Amino acid sequence: MYVTGRLPLLLAVGALPVVLLSTAGIDAWLAVAGWVLLCLAATFADAAAAPDPRRLTVTRRMPQRVLLGQPVAAELVLRNGGERTLRGRVRDAWQPTAGAPAGRAGVAIPPGEARTIAIPLLPRRRGELRSRFVVVRSDGPLRLAGRQARLDAPGALRVLPPFTARRHLPSRLARLRELDGNTSVQMRGQGTEFDSLREYVRGDDVRSIDWRATARASTTMLRTWRPERDRHVVIVIDTGRTAAARVGDGVRMDAAMEAALLLAALATRAGDHVHLLMFDRAIRARVTRVDGPGLLPALVDAMAPVEPRLIDTDWDAAFAQVRALTSRPSLVVLLTAQDAAEAARGFLGSLPALARGAHVLVGAVTDEQDPLPDRPDAADVYRAAAIEQSAHDAAVVAAAIGRAGGEAIAATPEDLPPRIADRYLALKAAGRL
Repeated sequence: MYVTGRLPLLLAVGALPVVLLSTAGIDAWLAVAGWVLLCLAATFADAAAAPDPRRLTVTRRMPQRVLLGQPVAAELVLRNGGERTLRGRVRDAWQPTAGAPAGRAGVAIPPGEARTIAIPLLPRRRGELRSRFVVVRSDGPLRLAGRQARLDAPGALRVLPPFTARRHLPSRLARLRELDGNTSVQMRGQGTEFDSLREYVRGDDVRSIDWRATARASTTMLRTWRPERDRHVVIVIDTGRTAAARVGDGVRMDAAMEAALLLAALATRAGDHVHLLMFDRAIRARVTRVDGPGLLPALVDAMAPVEPRLIDTDWDAAFAQVRALTSRPSLVVLLTAQDAAEAARGFLGSLPALARGAHVLVGAVTDEQDPLPDRPDAADVYRAAAIEQSAHDAAVVAAAIGRAGGEAIAATPEDLPPRIADRYLALKAAGRL
């Protein structure tokens, strides 16, 4: 049972009769008590006369997946199985990050009929959003009170990473087509395969001359090469405590996901096999043996429910999982934050064994710092000193990564995805993949 705003108004309306009765010689307290009892009796009678909201059946109609920040409408279909018209309000119990409106939608459902209510949602958090029930209020005839019921109607919406780095994909694909089709590389190296023969022109490397073809064609013929396909690219996203640090408007792991999606989209168009591993001390997500158009949907679906854990990452176990994904990785991209030499000892100790069998890129997300004001106070000076110390520590770790056989790339959340994609294309062009 619940009461509406009409009940206090009705009680206030009784103030005038109470004053009149008290001037007529009737006890004011007796008049007040009588009026309150009369209002309470009307309230209980109104609630008892309200249609039973439990006679409603609730059905949901909504998409299963949506991108973060994309508006979506979740529909509730309410069917009245009772014998009277139900008038009242409905509230869908979504969690706050779903962006559902705070108010209640009004309904009027005749017996045996159904009404559809659209609930606009604007998700503000990635992952699984759920609504387990719907609350229905049925007003009585006088609208003083009514009956309330909680109806089980489970619904789930998976909010996927937005992939805002998609805007960098067309330009990188154009460079990939130029690399793979129009201009074959002339120098042979590890990661290249024979493409075609063409006539020798001045300035070409004489070591690429094909003498047998030259003898048959009566002109000097040159071999050209193109980057190999079917290489294995393993992307590892660190989900440990460093991934939970705030960078810009999100956390480090969100920027790592953007970089992983852009690289995966580029690598699969280049004909390579992409594997994803999200790990701290256990596997949080893994995608392997998925190629072609189904790769990106599988990646975003696996990434969506993963959140950073406030624990240190076990890098020995992580690299063992990398070796279990594929026995011959060509490129391993580690998206992590190793910005303190003391905390990175375990990572640096395990990195050389991995770098002996593959080319290793270590991508780190850094925050863009504002310059000092013209007249800094003590807090500004201490903040700038802390930033410089963090940058120095990160440079020390980056140098240690280079000595261990890897390659460190550090950039802001907006710059990291295209920089990793550009490095992938550069390795392809150089014949190192």
